[in-house]
Amino acid sequence: MKYLELTFHITPYNEAAADVLTALLADVGCDTFLPSDTGLTAYILQDAYDEVAIRDAVSNTLALFPVTVPEGSPEGLTITFTAAPAPDENWNATWEAEHHFEPITLPDGQLLHIIPRQAFGSGEHATTRLMLGLLSDLAPLADTTVIDAGCGTGILGIAALKLGAAHVFAYDIDEWSVRNAQDNYALNGCEAEIALGDASCLAAAPQADILLANINRNILLADLPAFASHLKPAGHLLLSGFYEADIPVLTDAATALGLTLCDTRSDGDWRALHFQIEN
Repeated sequence: MKYLELTFHITPYNEAAADVLTALLADVGCDTFLPSDTGLTAYILQDAYDEVAIRDAVSNTLALFPVTVPEGSPEGLTITFTAAPAPDENWNATWEAEHHFEPITLPDGQLLHIIPRQAFGSGEHATTRLMLGLLSDLAPLADTTVIDAGCGTGILGIAALKLGAAHVFAYDIDEWSVRNAQDNYALNGCEAEIALGDASCLAAAPQADILLANINRNILLADLPAFASHLKPAGHLLLSGFYEADIPVLTDAATALGLTLCDTRSDGDWRALHFQIEN
């Protein structure tokens, strides 16, 4: 099978934008991703390559990040890419062979085993650490129902179950992420409802004691009303995937929906918020 190697440069580099671009590229046929300090490299079968679709993925990524960049950086992003024939190699197998991830230890000593196939989140990202910290502070989660919005590898939902949650409903817009999450739940001896789609999936979800969303500011803002409507009285909403400059607009939108800010966390440039809805 003949592959093309697509090299993407994101200026200034924005890890959240790289994550979104990865998901959108997967939707148009790319099947292996290697992150770099300046962007990412993606591989796609030559017969599946559609330059218009790739450029649309870039445009749609840029549309989500008009100003969401670290303080001091220029407003907005630029993303450029080049395409060249790749050596004959099974790039997905190569990626998995070169990336070994140690189990993640929860505060109570339990281990999470995550295989982030094709670079979809290993638990090493700052936003994941922030979310795990906030979630652990709510433990024990005995008999709770948890929603994991934009579940990726499934790491947050799996952590919730290991911390005592009774049920997890997870969803992701990316088909590969859904399959990866299913594999990781099985790897950890856990079960969850996992749906393919966006926040419209919540129509089939139970009301939650805790809703987790590690996405990006614009998607969070768009989906906040759906999140709030799926929380039980006194339910908790944990958010990450954004920067300090994004906190005021997220807090204002959440407050208007009856949510009270309980905690703010930071890890490098990244931030996380803990809200609780009124009784």
